[in-house]
Amino acid sequence: MYWQEPEQEDDFRVPADVVELVFAIDCRALPVDHADALHRALIVAQPWLADTAGLGIHSIHGAGSQNGWERPPHGTDARLQLSRRTKLRLRVPQHLSDSLLTTLPGSRIEVAGHPLTIGQGRIRSLDPNPTQFARHVVCSAEEDENAFLERAAETLARIEVGMRKALCGRALTLVTADGPLHTRSLLLANLPADESIRLQQHGLGSHRHLGCGLFIAHKGIDPVRPG
Repeated sequence: MYWQEPEQEDDFRVPADVVELVFAIDCRALPVDHADALHRALIVAQPWLADTAGLGIHSIHGAGSQNGWERPPHGTDARLQLSRRTKLRLRVPQHLSDSLLTTLPGSRIEVAGHPLTIGQGRIRSLDPNPTQFARHVVCSAEEDENAFLERAAETLARIEVGMRKALCGRALTLVTADGPLHTRSLLLANLPADESIRLQQHGLGSHRHLGCGLFIAHKGIDPVRPG
């Protein structure tokens, strides 16, 4: 058995060159699959974003299943009901934060026909949590889980991020104006703090503007040790 645990890094400081911007929004509902529509709507409001390198746009997610309410199935026809606590999150180079925090609040956009008003925003540092999760990482339609994980490990090695524990999740297809985009979710665990941050700074794969390859902190996985 091979088992590797990360070293403790109590004095680690999170660098501020890449940050999360968190905006309040006023929006009643969106299609569950809205990544492409959201990106295009933001460009209509702020055309300069079309040429912005390093822009990551998280898909907007409401609550999970609770109180008898089940999350709608993935697709452009299903509707996601949003609460006032729902936020719009962008991952950007730090030098863009002032411009976005100034220009985006007050913008009223149409996302696949649904009005969305952007409120005030704030900066949030990246979270060095050892467990990180990406809802969508771009893959090919023919790629099985093993091939996907092998390719992910090779790509991560180039930015000096090790794959110690990984869990490949659901395969979902995003609808875009350029055609279907095949993705899989990916959870990585046991990341040292510096690798966790580097993973979030660089992401994995393409289409960051559609929320792909963007990792967020996730609940830790309790290790399963032999009895």
